[in-house]
Amino acid sequence: MLKGIDISTSALVAQRQRMNTIAGNIAAVNVAYDPNSGEEPFYRRIVTFQTDTESLGEGTAAAGVKYKVEIDTDTPLRKTYDPGHRYADQEGNVTYPNIDVVTEFVNALEAGRAYEANISALDITKNMFSTSLRILA
Repeated sequence: MLKGIDISTSALVAQRQRMNTIAGNIAAVNVAYDPNSGEEPFYRRIVTFQTDTESLGEGTAAAGVKYKVEIDTDTPLRKTYDPGHRYADQEGNVTYPNIDVVTEFVNALEAGRAYEANISALDITKNMFSTSLRILA
């Protein structure tokens, strides 16, 4: 029963990281460069999930969630004509991130719902554990 709590906890951590990544994307929607690398353009970050069977122990059918933050280089960057901008190229275009705010908001709603679902699963597991202790006592 404690493995169920571990699984829900790993999912909560993964969804929290997803929300943090989405918030960072929304904050950087109009940034012409990546502040961490200097002159390079900022690319959208995405969080991918994988099954984590290693951290919960061997010989178990239970699985948790692992996440990985990746950079989306497949989607083309957005170019805007602004010849007076500090980061404009020779043609007067400024390169902005490949971030669609509507998509990020939808992803944030989905991550919030998944977070709520994992909280509910955690509560149900806790109630089952409590009930089984009451029955045994």
